Amino acid sequence: MIGSILEWLTSADTWSGDSGLGARLVQHLWYSLLAVVIAAVIAIPLGLWVGHTGRARWLVTLANSLRAVPTLGLLFAVALWLGPKFTSDLAFLIPSVVVLVVLVIPPILSGVYAGVEAVDPAARDAARGMGMTGAEVVRQVEIPNALPLMLSGLRSAFLQVIATATVAAYVGLGGLGRYLIDGLKTGDYVSTAGGALVVSLLALAVDGVLALIQRLVVSPGLTGKASLTRRRGMSAVSAEVASSDGGSPLPETNRRISS
Repeated sequence: MIGSILEWLTSADTWSGDSGLGARLVQHLWYSLLAVVIAAVIAIPLGLWVGHTGRARWLVTLANSLRAVPTLGLLFAVALWLGPKFTSDLAFLIPSVVVLVVLVIPPILSGVYAGVEAVDPAARDAARGMGMTGAEVVRQVEIPNALPLMLSGLRSAFLQVIATATVAAYVGLGGLGRYLIDGLKTGDYVSTAGGALVVSLLALAVDGVLALIQRLVVSPGLTGKASLTRRRGMSAVSAEVASSDGGSPLPETNRRISS
């Protein structure tokens, strides 16, 4: 079975054409990116507002409750409601994107809200004491400090949407889900397993890229790396002083005690 999957993945026929693996991969990424961008436009400002003002925290709870909604059932309901209103491929695209947006709003909103709420109140007070407005406090204090949790929420959203975008194939859309749906229907389990493997690898690759971006844009002071480096440097200096003074970090004190 593994050999058949590898042969399927490396076959030129698998990658060629409008319905080939390359085209399906691009479609899957497009659906996922579109859903995350729309969800971020909604969830990031909302999370900043809730975290900054402390109002309407119930919105975060409500968004998290949406995680319990069955994705496939919601997809069929939205498709039956919105599908007949469109005559083009939008009849398949819009219901799928709506469902994916509902799916990825909770992790983004929770990450932004939790990051802003966790900002040290002393930092906010100091910023206001310097004469910053509320908007300036958000931009220059809260967002930089909340960035690790905000990016963690985005990473979680991408992982969920890439894994779940396969359900779009149930309503006639493309993407990697076609290999799973069509393969199960025709009994082609090699393409089914191959498609599932590609979805998993794609999710891991995207998460790796986002982890690298997070490492580059987040201040080392917020990750603890700066303090760790500083402690190591101080330890190295202490060890060097001790070795140059006969192995005792406090030679004067030792001499006084012995005398």
